[in-house]
Amino acid sequence: MPQTFRSLHKPGNPFILANAWDRGSAKMLEKLGAQAIGTSSAAHAFTLGRPDMGHVTRDESLAHAQDIIAAVTVPVSGDFENGFGDDPDTCAQTVRLSHEAGLAGISIEDTALPDDTPYEHAFSVERIRAASAAARALPGDFVLIARADGMMNGHYDIDEALARIRAYDAAGADGLYVPMPPSMNDLRRICAATDKPVNVLAAGPFTKVSRAEFAAVGVARISLGSALARATHRVIHDAAQSMFQEGDFSPLSHSIPGADIDKLLS
Repeated sequence: MPQTFRSLHKPGNPFILANAWDRGSAKMLEKLGAQAIGTSSAAHAFTLGRPDMGHVTRDESLAHAQDIIAAVTVPVSGDFENGFGDDPDTCAQTVRLSHEAGLAGISIEDTALPDDTPYEHAFSVERIRAASAAARALPGDFVLIARADGMMNGHYDIDEALARIRAYDAAGADGLYVPMPPSMNDLRRICAATDKPVNVLAAGPFTKVSRAEFAAVGVARISLGSALARATHRVIHDAAQSMFQEGDFSPLSHSIPGADIDKLLS
């Protein structure tokens, strides 16, 4: 299974990493065509009644991942924030524990949670080098994606993002990820900066970009992050406002038949 996961990553022919938040959403996504499932740190936090950004522990995230792994037959990758600690050795241990849990890979970002500020450049590279070394020492294949989140969070520009992913590439990362670059031209520059697979986030303005357009600039993987979970929460939000403020239950008429869900979950 892990080797199959690596083989899905083809620059110019991206697959969709469908981020799920529980066993049911994972099973539905697999039945509907997902080739691989990703966890989502934000979506998982929402299921626990917590906000995003560093409010879920490593043990909770690993248990959540194992729950999803048990529900599907496709590879599962973990969205594991900053590796659940600042220290490079902590990132390495997170890689080892993730492999033991059955994950096909994980992503580690360069954000010093719970704040959204990035780690200093050299230290962020050291963290990825330690995680990569741990991944290469595993008895099976494991796909490590290094994330440069500082541009999305407004702390560095495209030039620093490019410098970081080049350094993460050299440090041994299997793939690179710069969430929410300002433009498609910036995304093109990101893909051109490395021979490794590049992940893109289908959220915000990038929901208007087609798979074919992502392929044309060299993307290898399209993840959903918490976007699908937040779309579900939008339905809850809008229906609840309609019911509780206006006594209008008509939004519920747009629901999918229970029998259709039963078929996807059987």
